[in-house]
Amino acid sequence: MLRSDTDNTSAPARRTALAKIIREQVVGRQTELVTMLRKYGHVATQSSVSRDLRELGVAKLGDRYVLPDTATPPKSDFSTLKQFVNALFTAGNNLTVMKTAVGSAQSVAVAIDTARWPEVVGTISGDDTIFIATAGAREQRKLGDRLRAIFGR
Repeated sequence: MLRSDTDNTSAPARRTALAKIIREQVVGRQTELVTMLRKYGHVATQSSVSRDLRELGVAKLGDRYVLPDTATPPKSDFSTLKQFVNALFTAGNNLTVMKTAVGSAQSVAVAIDTARWPEVVGTISGDDTIFIATAGAREQRKLGDRLRAIFGR
């Protein structure tokens, strides 16, 4: 069966509605999003909402979901994220581990990626931990100096 663009059971239509909800309301739980989407006539489960959030690039900033255009702080302004960083460690010659408050790692990692520091190859974040890869020991030291200057850890 072919679906039209207005079919509320299609993933693109559901994602459009999801983005509208996140833009217009403060929502912090996937179960809330499922309920809101269903009220608007969209078929949604927690797992479909989770996939949609990933597809849309949605981040969690504090206790709310935000779209990419609102999730990224200015490239040089980490002042709002400083409160979420708890500790910095090194692991080997090219891996820096950052511990954050629970639920904050993705937001901090997005800010680091967006800053496009030349010493950072990439980041991987979980719920409260970020792995930051550098090309080598020299870049790792430069990154450590930068992160301590910003976060004071």
